[in-house]
Amino acid sequence: MPLSTLQRIAGGSTGRLLHQRAHGIDPRDVTVGGPPASIAAGRRFERDVLDPDEVRQALLALATDLGARLRTAGKTTRGVELQVTYADRSTTTRSRTLREATAHTPVLQDTLYALFTALGLQRARIRAVTARVNNLAAAERSFVQLTLDAATENNRVLEPVLDKANNRWGTGTVHPAALTNPKSHATRPTLRPRRPDRP
Repeated sequence: MPLSTLQRIAGGSTGRLLHQRAHGIDPRDVTVGGPPASIAAGRRFERDVLDPDEVRQALLALATDLGARLRTAGKTTRGVELQVTYADRSTTTRSRTLREATAHTPVLQDTLYALFTALGLQRARIRAVTARVNNLAAAERSFVQLTLDAATENNRVLEPVLDKANNRWGTGTVHPAALTNPKSHATRPTLRPRRPDRP
């Protein structure tokens, strides 16, 4: 369409802009989008929850999900945030900075449990919980402090194996036993089987 026609329809400056874009003319600098600033996961309960054990079970599911996503993306986190949504739709948010970067599920789990416990909620009707990890960095640039705790080190060795199984056979194929028969009424993630690499 001629420039004069576009300007008559859309106005002088807008018509000129449309004409330039249609011809591939754009003087703006190209900026490449960076990695996500944070990763979040949430659980909304089917009914308002009063039992803190049900909330902790949902937090375990969130920590498991976030840990796997961090490791799959080759990232670690230094910040964990918890948001609790109540029956009246009000929210409370708490965060904590970790001493060292991690993608270790038990560390995320313990941090979320600590944040929830620190809220001191009693008989609060909880509708949803959301966990977020931020201050992300590349895993190869993060240092892991070795411990003398056999369980911690065994879990660190086991996690990549579990991730590989879940990536191949579908999210949630292998998960903590505490999530096998959930007491919680939180919605569960949908399993998404993936095609095996080999027949």
